[in-house]
Amino acid sequence: MKNKCLLFLLAFVLLNGCIGTSSQGLFGTGVSVAIDPRSLGTQIDDNLMQKNLTARLILNDKKYLLSINTKVLDGRIFLTGKVEDPEEKLKITKMAWETKGVRSVRNNVIIKEEFNFKQSATDLLITSQLRTALVINKNIKSTNYNIDTYKKKIYIYGIAQTKDEQKEVIKEGKAIPDVERVIASILLVEDLRIQKD
Repeated sequence: MKNKCLLFLLAFVLLNGCIGTSSQGLFGTGVSVAIDPRSLGTQIDDNLMQKNLTARLILNDKKYLLSINTKVLDGRIFLTGKVEDPEEKLKITKMAWETKGVRSVRNNVIIKEEFNFKQSATDLLITSQLRTALVINKNIKSTNYNIDTYKKKIYIYGIAQTKDEQKEVIKEGKAIPDVERVIASILLVEDLRIQKD
């Protein structure tokens, strides 16, 4: 019990210290609070849901701190990462659905295979190319998108201002060499529960 309390406290401290990490990163990835089309209340709710889920995952198993990524947009939970077996993936999905306020869960967690340096390097290159393309494209607010790549499949999460921007982001993803598939979970501003005034 004492270890669980210490682990929870550590997770809480780490998560509180990472506030800026989820809003900005290399090439401005993530959704910046200043230009995020969600209302401040929705941003806070999403942030709390994300921290709650992350803390519960870490309490369940410490390895999830590094192996599972969570993102919450407008009450919708997006999961990425790697697990050892299908049962773990189902357990994580169940935990996500049990998060208070959840509207939907998109689980893109994959089952681990042997580490392949060449594949990992290719995936990293694809992610970097897409991030750069989004930054350069003036029709896209690149700060509103998160990108994960696994086995030449690009997973894009974010909020588009218009349908044209949504299509443009997907088009940029498909234009990257070696990409096999683009899996987009891009919400439109008009679909958000509460929008900024």
